[in-house]
Amino acid sequence: MDLQACRLLILWTCSCLGLQERRLGKRVRLLQSKENDKFHAKRLSKRVFLLGPSHHYYLTGAATTGCDKYRTPLGDLSIDTRLVQEIQESWDLETMSKRTDEDEHSLEMHLPYIYKMLSLENVGFQNDTTSVPLIPIMVGNTDAAAEAHYGSLLAPYLSDSANVFVISSDFCHWGSRFRYTYYQPANGSAATQLKTSSRIPTDYPIHESIAAVDHESIDAVESGSHRQFLDQLRKTGNTVCGRHPIGLFMAAVEKAEGLGEERGKFKFVRYERSSLVEDVKDSSVSYCSAFAVL
Repeated sequence: MDLQACRLLILWTCSCLGLQERRLGKRVRLLQSKENDKFHAKRLSKRVFLLGPSHHYYLTGAATTGCDKYRTPLGDLSIDTRLVQEIQESWDLETMSKRTDEDEHSLEMHLPYIYKMLSLENVGFQNDTTSVPLIPIMVGNTDAAAEAHYGSLLAPYLSDSANVFVISSDFCHWGSRFRYTYYQPANGSAATQLKTSSRIPTDYPIHESIAAVDHESIDAVESGSHRQFLDQLRKTGNTVCGRHPIGLFMAAVEKAEGLGEERGKFKFVRYERSSLVEDVKDSSVSYCSAFAVL
């Protein structure tokens, strides 16, 4: 691959780049190749778009921040206030209240890792931490039309080699506490929502079904088809918490001009779960990581 002709886009699905379910215990795994990382971070990155789902505040559109910086344990990340205001006005976005902004962990938990990556490799950021600002976008409970609409608005930013995109999501949240106990039998018979009285085949435990459904979702994302991803979610109800920002970005890739056929398609590189569910009373959260090249 000619590194002069491409740039790396990262999807970190795991709310905060880790493999553990406890919010503050998650760890970062850096997924870029060393050469791609150095080329992109040192020579191209001038702003970071951070897209995440809304967990606590209901909206059917999207929102951005009213802050001018985010504080992390490592240092402050500046907000591109000019571009944020421009997007807020032209996209007709809500502005998060300070409380909503502080409560939304899908955005918050990425911040130290973004800061760390920039401080390791980005020469501009090393000299001036305000030189690579952030554009945070919280995506609500959007339908297909809204994702296509916002995707068309995001699409022009994909062609700017100075932009990096980080998308936050977990995958399947399984268990009664998530109101999702979907079980898809291995023999192809009808799927069902399990109850405490349900009998589970010993040769196909619940965690195998969870993995199968997750990998269907992964295949749909890797297809690059926004519609295929939505159809798979509709079929299984898979509780991918970042399905809306993922869908929005997939729609943006479909709308973007000048991208090659394979550009913008995600490649998944790791899949994990917080536990392997064998009993209906158990629960788990799935995590996976992917990247795409624009």
